[in-house]
Amino acid sequence: MRKRLSTVNDHLWWQRGVIYQVYPRSFADSNGDGIGDLGGIIDRLEHLAWLGVDAAWLSPIFPSPMVDFGYDVADYTDIDPRFGDLAQFDELLRDAHAREIRIILDFVPNHTSDRHPWFAASRSSRNDPKREWYLWRDPASDGGPPNNWLSEFGGSAWELDQRSGQFYYHAFAKEQPDLNWRNPAVQRAMLYIMRFWLDRGVDGFRVDVIWHLIKDDRFRDNPSNPDYREGIDAPHRALLPAYSTDQPPVHEIVARMRALLDQYDERVMIGEVYLPIDRLVAYYGGERPGAHMPFNFHLVATPWNAREIEVIIDRYEGALPDHAWPNWVLGNHDTSRVASRIGPEQARVAAMLLLSLRGTPTVYYGDEIGMRDVEIPSERAVDVAEENEPGYGLGRDPQRTPMQWDGSAGAGFSGATPWLPIAADADRRNVERQRDDPRSMLTLYRRLLALRRAEAALSIGSYAPIPALGDVLAYLREADGTRLLAVLNLGGETAQLETEMTGEVLLSTSLEREGERLRGPVDLRPNEGLVLRVDP
Repeated sequence: MRKRLSTVNDHLWWQRGVIYQVYPRSFADSNGDGIGDLGGIIDRLEHLAWLGVDAAWLSPIFPSPMVDFGYDVADYTDIDPRFGDLAQFDELLRDAHAREIRIILDFVPNHTSDRHPWFAASRSSRNDPKREWYLWRDPASDGGPPNNWLSEFGGSAWELDQRSGQFYYHAFAKEQPDLNWRNPAVQRAMLYIMRFWLDRGVDGFRVDVIWHLIKDDRFRDNPSNPDYREGIDAPHRALLPAYSTDQPPVHEIVARMRALLDQYDERVMIGEVYLPIDRLVAYYGGERPGAHMPFNFHLVATPWNAREIEVIIDRYEGALPDHAWPNWVLGNHDTSRVASRIGPEQARVAAMLLLSLRGTPTVYYGDEIGMRDVEIPSERAVDVAEENEPGYGLGRDPQRTPMQWDGSAGAGFSGATPWLPIAADADRRNVERQRDDPRSMLTLYRRLLALRRAEAALSIGSYAPIPALGDVLAYLREADGTRLLAVLNLGGETAQLETEMTGEVLLSTSLEREGERLRGPVDLRPNEGLVLRVDP
C-alpha cells in the first residue's frame, strides 16, 4: 500500500472538500409551479453552508424537452425557463461563491436532444454540413439496423429516419441522438461551450457518460454477455458494449477537455464512468492528464459487507495511478437511495464510511436526512427508462422525489402539486425536524463534515487498512503526525476489533461515546461506527 502524507495547503479545494449533488427539479420550488428551480437553490444555499459542503453539483439546467429530464439538451449556452434564466444563474454563482460554495455544472456532451438545431440540420439532408455531426449509417442488407447495438433505455440503439432512409445512433432514448466525437467540428463546438461556462465563473463540470463519447469506427457487432440472465436482467444487458463504449481514442478527447480546464484556476473535471476499476482509472490519463476524478461508483455496486468492501477499497487504492486523487459515491439520481438499499441504521454507518475514506466524497441531496426511495404510482411515473423497459426496476423516479424541508403539506418544497410525489414520512423525516435533534441523521452528517474539515488526517491524509474480522471494517487515516482510526460495524450484532491501539472517541454514529477512552480491543454496538484519535 503506497503511503501518502502531505499537508492541507498542498491540496486543491476539490481534494480537501465535499461535493453535494443537487437535483434541481426536486430541490426547492420558488415560483409555485411544482418544479424546483434556480431561485429555490438560491433560497436554500444557507442549508449547504450550514451543513458544511464545499461545492454543489447541479444536474442539467439547460433548455430541454425533458424526455430525459435535462439530459436531452436543446441549447448548451442557456438556462431552461422552468429553472430560470442566465441572470438568475449568475446570481446563484455570486451567492454561492460568497458562501465559499463552488458550483459544478452537469455537462452532457455525448448526445443532444433531437430538437437541438444541430440535429435538425443534420436530419434535413444527407448533404447538410451537420450530417457528419451525428452517427448516420445505411441499413443492413436485410433493411434492419446497421448492427446489433442496444439502447440503455431498451430496444435497438438505431432509429430509422424515413425521409433519408438512414439510421441514426442513440445510446439512450431515441430523442437523444449521439454526437460524432470523431468529427473535429464537434470537438471544437463542445470545447467552446465548456469555455462559455468557465468564463462565466463555474468551478467545473461533471461530464455525463464520458466513456460513451467514442464508438468503434467499424461499427462491429457487440458480443453476447455470457452472464446475462433472461427475464431477470434488463434486455439491453444481453450484449457487452465492447464496441459502443470505452474505445481507446476517448482518452485523447478527455485530455483535450482537461487541457481547457487547466487554463483556469482550480477548476475540476469529474467524469461519469461505470467501468471495472482497471478501466476506470485509465480516465485519470496517461502521458496527458485526463479527468481530475473519474467517478468511482463501486461502493454503490458492492454488496454491503465488510470483507467485500475492504477488498474493493484496497483494489481501488492499489490501482490508482501516481498522484491520482480518489473519490467515493454512495448514491445519485440514477441509483436507489442508500437508506433503502441497506436500511436506515446502516445508512448512518455508510455516512461515516463515505466521509472518512481517503478521497473526495459526493453526497446526494436528501441523504443527509436519510431520505428513502418513494413508491411511485404508475399514473405518476415519468422516467423514460421505466417506460421503455418496464418491470426491471430501472425507473429512477423513486430516488428523485422532492427534498423534505419541513413537515408542511408540500414538505417545504412547493406550495403546488410537485412533479413527483412527496414521501409519506416527510412530516417526520425533514430538515426542520432534524436540525436541532442531536441524534438525527442530519446532525451526524454535519458533525462528520465538521470533523473532516478540522482534521487533515480525514480530508487529505493517508489510508492504511487494519486487519479485522466478520462485519468489522477498520482503517487508519494519518496526516501531520495525527492518526485517526475508523472502526465500522457493518452488521446488526455486537462486534469487536482486536487491536492494541489506544485512543479517544471523537465521533460515534450513536452520538453517545464522544470522549470515551478505549484501550486495547474496540467493542462496537450493532450498526455502530467510531472515529478515534489514536494515542502517539
